[in-house]
Amino acid sequence: MSGIAPVLDGTVLVSVGAGLAAAPKVLRRKGRPGRGGFGPEAALAVVVALIYLNQVLFAVYVQRAHGGDTSFVARHLPPGWFAVPRGNPVIDWLAAHTPAPELLAPSVLRVQAFLELPLVLLAFLTVLRRLDRGLYRRVARSPLPALAAASYTVAFCAVEWDLRNPYTVDDIALRAVSAVVTPIALAGIAARDGKAEERPVTARGLLVFTVELWAIGHLMLVLYDTALLYNLARLGERLPGAAFALAVLVATGYAAGRSPGGPAGPAVTAVGDALRDGLTLFLVPALAIRYAGSFGTPELAAAAGGVVLLGAAAGLLRRHGPRVLLRLVPAAAAGAVAGGLAVRWAVDPYYEAALLRGATAALLVTIAVCALLDASRKPVDALP
Repeated sequence: MSGIAPVLDGTVLVSVGAGLAAAPKVLRRKGRPGRGGFGPEAALAVVVALIYLNQVLFAVYVQRAHGGDTSFVARHLPPGWFAVPRGNPVIDWLAAHTPAPELLAPSVLRVQAFLELPLVLLAFLTVLRRLDRGLYRRVARSPLPALAAASYTVAFCAVEWDLRNPYTVDDIALRAVSAVVTPIALAGIAARDGKAEERPVTARGLLVFTVELWAIGHLMLVLYDTALLYNLARLGERLPGAAFALAVLVATGYAAGRSPGGPAGPAVTAVGDALRDGLTLFLVPALAIRYAGSFGTPELAAAAGGVVLLGAAAGLLRRHGPRVLLRLVPAAAAGAVAGGLAVRWAVDPYYEAALLRGATAALLVTIAVCALLDASRKPVDALP
């Protein structure tokens, strides 16, 4: 257990309570169309581009100001960071033609400290918009992003302090500024999203969303490995997987614009509601739970995740009643088995990759089984 465990554990408790208190009001609220503009995907693309631009500038700075040696910063952080490109013609040309490389010193940790919060919140809201555009807009214009920004910033700063280095004070100040600016920007983006209309729940739509969830998650893992850890040299080996994930998002975006199919039955509808509720409830405590698993008390993090799931289950029980929830039991059991097998299928460098694969398999199987149960609803309803 790390010395920052009490801070992270306390953040988990406060964040779960805040999410459970604020999220139900947002879920019940009705939204209105925006005035027209771009969604979070475009803003996320801009933030990702800025992060990779900073990686290029960092590589130039290291080459010109430190002779290609990253030990000046690497000695302050754990192994696995700072795989800087060497012998890259683009980096070499930029380094040779940069007149004042010392001006690139902020590329060392500080630029990223400001951009990490909008990155994770935009990624989360992009997932939410792919599931339900109307809910995304309500969430983005609610107090939830501000609560999440506060929770995430405390978690980020706690980990910064645990890994403190000569840049820590600057990083914490920049994270505090980002925590104020980011929720305001997110609300402004959502207010102009004229395509944030409500959509009916269908089995096909949920299956498409699950594939999109995997693709977005995979891209975020590539970004984490190659950019957030300053490992730009690894980008080449990760490009094929990233290109495939991008192609999947383009294809699913096209599929989502077509006819969604017939109306969903009660089981599929309940799964859709469970995803909406679960993601909304999880928004505020997500990062604190993730870091508490590594730097805090893992048992508390697991219990907090369980409380969020129970909150989502309670909402389903109120809306659908126990009979529909009982119909979900075999589907959930099949999904759990599929998810467990998917997690064990391969060994991953980051445990988040295994969790993403397991969650994708579990959702796909659960939705498919629910669709089958809805198709045979009369025989199921006739059971004692």
